[in-house]
Amino acid sequence: MPGPARNTRVMTMRLSLRLAASALAFSSVPATAQMSDAPTGTSMPQPAPLADTIPPPRDVPYSGTIKLAVDATDVAHGIFRTTETIPVQPGPLVLLYPKWLPGNHSPTGQIKKIAGLTFTADGKTIPWKRDPIDVFAFHLDIPAGVTSIEARFQYLSPTADNQGRTVMTPVMLNLEWNLVALYPAGYFTRQIMVSPSATYPDGWTSATALRPSGTDTAKGGLIQYETVAFDTLVDSPTIAGRYARIVPLSDSVTLDVIADRPEQLPEKAEHIAPHKALVEQAVKLFGAQHYNHYDFLFTLSDTLGGQGLEHHRSSEDGVKPGYFQDWDAVAAGRDILAHEFTHSWDGKFRRPADLWTPDYRQPMGNSLLWVYEGQTQFWGHVLSARAGLISREEVLDEFAADAAYYANQAGKQWRAMDDTTLDPIIARRAAQPWPNWQRSEDYYREGSLVWLDADSLIRERSKGKRSLDDFARLFFGGHDRDWGELTYRFDDVVAALNQVEPYDWATFLHQRIEAVAPQAPLDGFARGGYRLVYTDKQGPWQKSRDKARKTADFMYSIGVTMGREGKVATVMWDSPAFNAGLTNGTTVLAIDGTAYSDDDLKQAIKDAKGTGKPITLLVRQGDYFRTVSIAWNGGLRYPHLEKIDPKAPSSLDALFTARK
Repeated sequence: MPGPARNTRVMTMRLSLRLAASALAFSSVPATAQMSDAPTGTSMPQPAPLADTIPPPRDVPYSGTIKLAVDATDVAHGIFRTTETIPVQPGPLVLLYPKWLPGNHSPTGQIKKIAGLTFTADGKTIPWKRDPIDVFAFHLDIPAGVTSIEARFQYLSPTADNQGRTVMTPVMLNLEWNLVALYPAGYFTRQIMVSPSATYPDGWTSATALRPSGTDTAKGGLIQYETVAFDTLVDSPTIAGRYARIVPLSDSVTLDVIADRPEQLPEKAEHIAPHKALVEQAVKLFGAQHYNHYDFLFTLSDTLGGQGLEHHRSSEDGVKPGYFQDWDAVAAGRDILAHEFTHSWDGKFRRPADLWTPDYRQPMGNSLLWVYEGQTQFWGHVLSARAGLISREEVLDEFAADAAYYANQAGKQWRAMDDTTLDPIIARRAAQPWPNWQRSEDYYREGSLVWLDADSLIRERSKGKRSLDDFARLFFGGHDRDWGELTYRFDDVVAALNQVEPYDWATFLHQRIEAVAPQAPLDGFARGGYRLVYTDKQGPWQKSRDKARKTADFMYSIGVTMGREGKVATVMWDSPAFNAGLTNGTTVLAIDGTAYSDDDLKQAIKDAKGTGKPITLLVRQGDYFRTVSIAWNGGLRYPHLEKIDPKAPSSLDALFTARK
């Protein structure tokens, strides 16, 4: 009998031969192509053939059920440990790590944080080889007689900010199953069944849209969950932590709150009430619920990475700890729950056809993100106001901030909003040197202004009888309790709008989405009875936004926002600050000879108003120091929406009114 070492060598050789044979089979470049007609003495190679040796997904059941066990107890090191038992058949097998992730709109799978990968069968090691083209794929050759293999590996949560999003701390964790699971290539993920379990630290409370399969509780230890399809598993993350409170918001919706400290958890009824109202207003808007139950997975933390990520029956909502404690000061961050909840209808149930994929390897198309995200952004603002999560004054401030941003965005001169739907792939949400000129993912905020424009137009043409509410119910509603997916294309959007209010909606959308349009889409405000104005006073929403971001906003005066310790956070293209030579990352050391502070810069802008005196700054850019003079005498300017006729009825006011 051959020994283990010889077995390993033989299997490795067989795997290499299979990959080589597959590459030759798929190659379209003949061997003679290596011979060129190049001049004598000049070497001119031909490209090596590229072959896709990974089987495409088929809509057929995968044989057997994968058992996925995740040990999430090593919170000191931030390590998740996976043991995955996978039914197999002898022969070639390709296992995939999720790459294109729903809600991220880009190939952001965290393959670089996987370590310690091994495969065994009956106690014997099975060699693996990473695909040389798709590094998210692993090739194995399953020996005869083997019916299941065991995969073991670790997911290493970042331990410092420069490593990525932290998903495990000593007091809480966010278990996203796509980070800790492999799946077999060649199948739609909805056809791959998984029996998942997780072990949490003792005494911790966990929450997820998954449900325990037996009598397990959510108080630490091992929890075995119901068997689900792999795509449902990926769509059903968990949170767990030492300090938690589970708050029912309706008969099918819960607010699952986990915090760094117990005093940060919700205590006051007046803070819970608007969250209950959010659920009520959303159901009244859409007229159906596309879930059998829904969990807001809400983390309040300074250390766990914050985010807002939608799922069909849950959402991951991570904010700073003061959400409930500093209620009156955090209005700017309070519409995250409304935004992600809206996605259960817009994005998860009704999904753009090119964003739905059969597995997590096929690239996703982003062409309709101005509906998926743009209208969700719109309803996030509106539902927050209707529910009382933010006041009417605050939501007007929020829309004013968006209006001013696009009214002053230089990048609209050359780049259509439609093109920014590709930014999740192009820029991967990395910081940019000149965002005002480059543009970035404007399908969110500018998209919301387009939908505000559509709402006002429907109201005007129907004399107030119809609105975008009718579109929401028609397009995203129906199919009550159906949490499958129903895809759509551009023409479906146009047809639904025409069913609500006949109009040339195709041209309306093409002009605002696909054309280079230097003018911001602000017609919705004028029809709604408001206009964009600037004053020298910030509104409450703007103040809370700056406090949350730890920034000071001078964007519409000298053209900058300032970050911590005098560092320039953003410079508007062709603004006074830009023309004076300031860039993102420059540090302002002094103002007119005095050490920098945000308040002193504000005062300097006030003092320069109506004079010819420049604002003089000492700045440091890298290792270089210089003095710059900013020519600006217009004083402080902050955007607001002002009612044109205070006594006249306003369709914008009607938009923000709670539905009875």
